[in-house]
Order: sequence, then C-alpha cells, then structure tokens
Amino acid sequence: MATASPQQRGLRFGVVNEAVLDGPAWLDHVRRVEDAGVDVFLVRDHFAAGAFGQQLAPFASLATAAAITTRLRVGTMVLCNDFRHPVLVAHEAASIHHLSGGRFELGLGAGWYEPEYRAAGLAFDPPRQRIGRLEEALAIIRALFSGAEVSHRGDAYRIGALDLGVLPELRAYPRLVVGAGGPRMLRIAARHADVVGLLPAPIRDADDPDDPADRTPAAVDKKIGVLRDAAGDRFRDLELSAFMTVRVTGRRRAATEQLIAERGWSGIEPADVWEMPMIFIGSAGQIRDDLAARRERFGLSYFVTSDRDLPALAEIIGELGR
Repeated sequence: MATASPQQRGLRFGVVNEAVLDGPAWLDHVRRVEDAGVDVFLVRDHFAAGAFGQQLAPFASLATAAAITTRLRVGTMVLCNDFRHPVLVAHEAASIHHLSGGRFELGLGAGWYEPEYRAAGLAFDPPRQRIGRLEEALAIIRALFSGAEVSHRGDAYRIGALDLGVLPELRAYPRLVVGAGGPRMLRIAARHADVVGLLPAPIRDADDPDDPADRTPAAVDKKIGVLRDAAGDRFRDLELSAFMTVRVTGRRRAATEQLIAERGWSGIEPADVWEMPMIFIGSAGQIRDDLAARRERFGLSYFVTSDRDLPALAEIIGELGR
C-alpha cells in the first residue's frame, strides 16, 4: 500500500498543556480538549518553573490523560534526553502506548534550559555532545520498539543484549517526534523520526531571539530541503509539524500589527507575516484556507499550539468540518 505524501495527509492538531489545576479540574480540561476535536494532548518535560512556569510530570500526567479519553492521542513535547536513560524511556513510552491502545507519541530532544541542569547538578555539555547523546538514544529506542535485541557501545551508552520482552509484543511502536531547526538536527530527525517538528531556529538557550528571517517561506524551504536530502526515500513517510501562532480575528491587519509590536520585529509588514508558514491570523475561514495552502506548499500537516488557544483552535477545527 502506497504511503500518502506530505501534501496528501489530513490535517491534525495538538495542544501543549499549560493548565496545572486540581485533579478533577485538570481531568475536565483534558476532556474539553478531546471534545474540541484536538488530535494530540502534549506535555513538556521541565522540573524547574523558570522554563515555562508550573508543569506536570509527563509520564504520569499523560497516562492519566489517556485513561480518561478514548480518541485523544497523548505525547511528550519533548522529553529532555539527558534526564533519563533511553532504555527507561522506551519502557515507559511502550507501556503507555500499550495501555492506551496505541495512542502515545514520544517526542525527544537534546535539552536546552541550562538553569534546570545546574539546579539538579547535571552537567550541561556543549550542544555537540548533547545532540550526540540524543542521536544514540533515538537509535536505541527505535531498535527496542522494533522488538530487536539491542547491543550498543557508544560514547554515551552501553547496552548488552537487551529487548523489551518484559512487555507484551507491540503491534505498532510509538511514533518518534523530533524537533529540528538546524542542519545537524534536521539530518538526525530525517534518519530517526516519524514526525519532524520544524523549528524556526535551533534552541540554544532561554534568551534566543525571535528573528523573523527564520520564519519566511524561503527559510522553511531551506530546512525542508536539508530534511529531504538526508531522508532520501524516508521523506515520503515523514509527517511535518510546526508550532503555530494562531489568532482568530475579524481585524486581521490590526491583529498582525499587534503581533509585530509584541515580538519587537522591525522592517516587517503585515503581508510579510501572512506569508510565514507557522503564523495564522484572520477569520476561521481565512485560517482554514491558509492551512490548506501550507500543506500543499510545504507539506505541513500537523500543527501544535498552546492549550490557551483552545477556543480559537476549536473554532478552526469546526470550520474544517471535523
């Protein structure tokens, strides 16, 4: 059976959890996400509030979210590879995937928030080393998911004749999600990921500038070109994702000018922003058309935003007739 090209895939949407509520209220929040037609509920991986504020631990919260829903997929956006050994990650991820009926997606990253590392007494190595460990971990996890017996001797990990036979045989493994903004990460994602989250630029630290030049159609084309070249025949099987900025409004120009001011961009006109593949401003109908155009033009079919934007996203999903 032929695999759909990126341009032929149906659109899907995810939200990242920002709500940290009392237990029953949080469960109601997750149910509202499912009822809105969202496809994936995502949780970050931070134990220090300085990164994104209060956060729930990912595996416990996602297992709970999966247990109280029936259709909603759950996933990490993203686990910090340095916080856990890849064998333990594979076991946890495969367990939630099994218990949820195949609804878990594993997002994994190299880590970026240095204050968190320092506070926990973890070495914050240069990007080259952190990314190298991530690539080893992705290869190990993917091999374990496949049912293979894994023996590995790398710079970061040593594994001897280990498999996931501790679990029932998986009919399908959790999809692997990797975010990538620079050439090296794009090439790693091309080799190991099922879903590639296209970032405007590599995340280096908490103070990274938001450069509008990284968000232009030409910049996204360049990233996709690196990905396509590195993936080869795998490219057709990759799902391309992006974190979207979304504002549903009847005053498109005014809302766009406000966004430009909020981000401190200079030399940018509203028309330039409307062309940016990851930004959606306008009526629900305008955004529906823009989503279709971005899928056709760039192959983007999976869009993620904060659950703070759930009302706007629900309106867009309704406009799509889902």
